[in-house]
Amino acid sequence: MFAKALSGAVLGIDASLIEVQCDIAMGLPNFTIVGLPQKEVQESRERIRSAIKNTGYEFPMKRITANLAPADVPKEGVGLDLPLALAILVATGQVSGEKLSEYLLLGELSLDGGLRPVHGVLPIVLAAKNFGITSVVLPAGNAKEAAIVGDLKVYPLSHLREVVALLEGQLVPKPFEFDRESYFATERMYECDFQEIKGQEQAKRALEVAAAGAHNVLLIGPPGSGKSMLTKRLPTILPDLTLEEAIEVTKIYSIMGLLPTDRPLLTARPFRAPHHTVSYAGMVGGGHGTPRPGEISLAHHGVLFLDELPEFERYVLETLRQPLEERSITISRATIAVNFPANFMLVTAMNPCPCGHLGDPKKPCRCGPLEIRRYRKRISGPFLDRIDIFIEVPRLTKEELMGKPTGEPSSQVRERVAVARATQHRRFAGKRLFTNAQMGLSEIRRLCPLEPAAQGLLERAIEHYSLSARAYHRVLKVARTIADLAHSDTLQTAHVAEAIQHRRSEESVLEGGVWS
Repeated sequence: MFAKALSGAVLGIDASLIEVQCDIAMGLPNFTIVGLPQKEVQESRERIRSAIKNTGYEFPMKRITANLAPADVPKEGVGLDLPLALAILVATGQVSGEKLSEYLLLGELSLDGGLRPVHGVLPIVLAAKNFGITSVVLPAGNAKEAAIVGDLKVYPLSHLREVVALLEGQLVPKPFEFDRESYFATERMYECDFQEIKGQEQAKRALEVAAAGAHNVLLIGPPGSGKSMLTKRLPTILPDLTLEEAIEVTKIYSIMGLLPTDRPLLTARPFRAPHHTVSYAGMVGGGHGTPRPGEISLAHHGVLFLDELPEFERYVLETLRQPLEERSITISRATIAVNFPANFMLVTAMNPCPCGHLGDPKKPCRCGPLEIRRYRKRISGPFLDRIDIFIEVPRLTKEELMGKPTGEPSSQVRERVAVARATQHRRFAGKRLFTNAQMGLSEIRRLCPLEPAAQGLLERAIEHYSLSARAYHRVLKVARTIADLAHSDTLQTAHVAEAIQHRRSEESVLEGGVWS
C-alpha cells in the first residue's frame, strides 16, 4: 500500500517542493520518517497518530515508512504534518487518493485533528506557483499570507476532517479571495513622522541626502541630542516599497515567524535596532541546524540601526563589511550553504566620548585623552570606510527644545527622495546597480562630471582634509546624490561643498581628535 502527497519546506528564504511518500507493509508496528527530517518533523509522528485517532480514523498498526523527497534536502518545521497524515489515510484505503495530487498540502496538526498555522507559508506557496501547482490547502490562519501570491486557489480549512471531505468531494469550499493590490496601496503606515523633530535642520538635511542615495550614516553627538529619534524616522522618508520588494521582506519575516497575524504583507520598510550585546549569529544569521536569517536580513530593503556603536563587539561589526559591499550574506555549514539577502541602509550612532559630553558647551567632559582614544579605536578603519556621511548632532538650544516642531512632514521629504531614486533607477537601467551608494570606480568616472569650479574646490578639500582615495570617491557619490535632489546633471560647486561638509575624517574618530 503506497501513497504520496505534495508539500513544501523552507531552505534559507526560499522553498523547495517536497513529495511525501508513504509505504505501509506488514511487520512490527513502527513509524519511520526518512529524508533528512529535523527534530520537529520527527516529533510529528505522535501528533499524526493522535490526530488520526481523534478524527475517527484508524491508525495502522503496521510498518509505516515515510520518505520526504528529495532525500538530500533538510526538512524542518511542522508544516509536513498534514500531508503525512493524509498519505497514511490514503495508503490504508480509508480516504480516496484520486484528488490528492491536485493540491499542495501544508499545516500543523493538533492532537484533536485541528489545523494550526505554520511559518514560511509565503516562500512555499511561491515555489508551488512556479512549479505549476494551482491549488493549496492550508490552515485558515495562513490564508491571507498564501493569497498574497495571486493566481492560486487557496483553500483555508480548520480541521483534518474538512481536508478529508475536500478530497472525497463532500466539501466544495470557495477559494479564499484577497485583494492584495488594494491592501498594498492602503496599508503603508508609520508610527512616527519627520515633522515631530525639533531643530537639527542640518542633520535632517543629511538624512534626506542619505535616503536619496542609500548612503550609510554615522551620527555623533551627546546623549539626548536626538540621534535615535532622527534615525527611527528615517524609514518614513525612504521611497515606498514596490510590491516585489514587499514580498521579499515578507518572506523573511514569514520564515522567522515574525509576520503579524493581521498583516499578511509587510508594506512599510523594516527598521531593526539590535542591542549591542547581539551575537555574531544574531547579527548576520546562522544558529544550530539549518541557518536562519539574522538582523541584517531582517533589515532587507530597510534600515539597520546600531546605537552606541563602540559598545558592539568588534568582530560582530567586522562581519558587516562584506554584506555592506555584496548586499547579501552566505552562511556555510559542513553540508549546506544558504544565501540570505542583506540590502540595507546602515545607520550608526555614538557619543563623542565615554561620558558623552566632549565638545558640549553645557556639560564638561570628564574623559581623559587616552580614554577618548581607546573609546573611538573600538571602531576599525575598514568599518568606518563603509560610512558615506558623518553627521554631528549637537545639543538642542533652550529655544529649540521649548519651541514647536518646524520640520517638514515625512511625506514631503519622501516625495523628493523618491524623485531622486527614480533618476538613479533610470541611470542604472540594465545594470545590477540601483542607487548612487552602489557605484563603482567606472560609474563614478562616467556619471560624476564636475564643473571647473567644483573640481577646484574638491582639489583644495583633498589637500586640506587629507582625503584618502576611498574618502574622495565617497564625496563624489554623495555629491552625485545631492545633484540628483537638485535635478542637476553635473556636479556643481554647491553640491561638492555640501558633500564635503557631510564627510568627516575617519582618522579623527580613530585617533580621538576633534571633529572638524
